This record gives sequence, structure tokens and C-alpha cells, in this order.
Amino acid sequence: MCVTCGCSDEAEPKIINPETGEVENLHSYTHSHNNNNHDNNHHHEHHHTHVLADGTVITHSHHHDLPNGQKNTHVHHSHTPEIHAKVHGTTISLEQEVLAKNNLLAAQNRGWFKGRNILALNLMSSPGSGKTTLLTRTLNDLKYELNFSVIEGDQETINDAEKIKETGCQVVQINTGTGCHLDAEMVERGLQQINPPLNSVVMIENVGNLVCPALFDLGEQAKVVILSVTEGEDKPIKYPHIFRASDIMILTKIDLLPHVQFDVNRCIQYALEVNPNIQIFQVSALTGTGLDNWYQWLKKQR
Repeated sequence: MCVTCGCSDEAEPKIINPETGEVENLHSYTHSHNNNNHDNNHHHEHHHTHVLADGTVITHSHHHDLPNGQKNTHVHHSHTPEIHAKVHGTTISLEQEVLAKNNLLAAQNRGWFKGRNILALNLMSSPGSGKTTLLTRTLNDLKYELNFSVIEGDQETINDAEKIKETGCQVVQINTGTGCHLDAEMVERGLQQINPPLNSVVMIENVGNLVCPALFDLGEQAKVVILSVTEGEDKPIKYPHIFRASDIMILTKIDLLPHVQFDVNRCIQYALEVNPNIQIFQVSALTGTGLDNWYQWLKKQR
């Protein structure tokens, strides 16, 4: 469940191995209701259990003995006293970090990568930016120089994993259902499937979204945000958090610049306003323009 954005309440993420076709459910969101004990006094009691993204369990009960009993209570119980939740309202106010569990798992992932000398990159973008096209071109061009493994994130289908599989690199597909991002636990489970070798590169292609993926640490060494010239030059200031959190911005589809209204200089200016330290590459995965700079950065990091 994504508490931060409120999506995926009923999501059932699963991990798919394109080689074997094996499907494994990752975890599920629990919401239980027990309505019982109706008697002549119209005693009505029901319990709600909410499991948050950080593992916190909030349980609250309602007791109604009307009209004869004249009792109406609403009780909340939480496994952590710092949390106050208005579950039946429009907001849930949390006084502890809802991403605590994710951050702990991300730190474990980071240590796992470091101990094996693995470069892990989190690729983020909106849908249709050309992220998968850039990734497959990168894998095909560098697969004899670097050892790649890929964790592919989408809400549904294994289409992108099949494209990665054609490059000869090992890949695992994670389908998030209604979820809008990968999290550290999903990545951990994906790593168990592909077991990347020492001194290699793990590319994590996140779900297409310019908001929530930036909020979830996966344990990666660097975040890479991909923006196409077909999306508009103001994206860095409209969605500043993802650009602020990223180490690299890759401006893709520059071969289309003669055909679209896109101000490259203004886009770069906006990105630097949001993140003065962001490094920017301008590329075309179709023609190969600018890819050498991206590849040199990759090999240097490796």
C-alpha cells in the first residue's frame, strides 16, 4: 500500500521470471472487517485493521448499543503510540515517517550492492519517455563491456521484460498492480531472482511516473530521471522533487527537436534551478547521438 500517495490499496504485486514463466506474489494489503454480535439491544461492533507501508498496524473498533443500550464508542488502537489516524476522514495524519520500513530495507539493499561491488541505478520517467528504448540500446551497445542485470517495473504485462530478454541480459519483471512505483522490498525480492554477479550493473527500470518513484529509496547508487523532448521543457519545475532527487537527467528523443516545440536551453535552466548538481545528457536512442557521453559516465561509475 502506498500511504504517501494513497494508491494501490488493493494492489497485489507479483514478480515474474520471463525465462521460466514462474509467478510469485510479493505481498498484499490487509483490510479486515468483522461485523457480528447483533442482539436485541442492537449491539453492533466492527473492527478495522489497516497495514501501512512502514509495517505499522492500526486497529480501530466501533461499538454501537442503540437504542436501548445508548452506547456509542469509537476506539482506535495502534501498535505505535506516535500515530494518530483519522481513518474514516479524508486524511491520515502520521507523526512518524511512513517510509521507515522502506528506508531500512533500502539501506540493506545498498549494503548488499556495495559488498558485491555492484552499480545499481534507478531509472525513472513518465510513461512514453523512451526509457525502455534507451535501456535496451544501452544494454546492446555495452553488454560486452559491462555485465548487466535488469529489474523491470510495470503495473501489468511482461512486455518490457521480453524486450530486455532479447538483449541477452538477465531480467525479472515486477508487476505492481495498481501501485505507481517500486519499493525497496520489491527490489530485494527481484535481486533474489536474478542474483546479479559481483562487479556488475543492475538497472532498475521504475514504473512510469514523475511523482512517487522519487519518494522511495531502493538502495540504488544513483537516480536517473529521463525526460523526452515531447513532454515539454517545464517538467523540471512542474515536478521538482524527482529532478531534485536525481543525480542524472537524460534528455531523450533529441532527433525529434526539429518537429516539436521544445526549448532545450530553458529545460536545462529549469533543471539546474531545481538541482544545481544534476548532470545532464542529451541523447537519441534511435540515431545514437549523445550516447557516448552517457556510456562514458556509466563505465566511469562502474
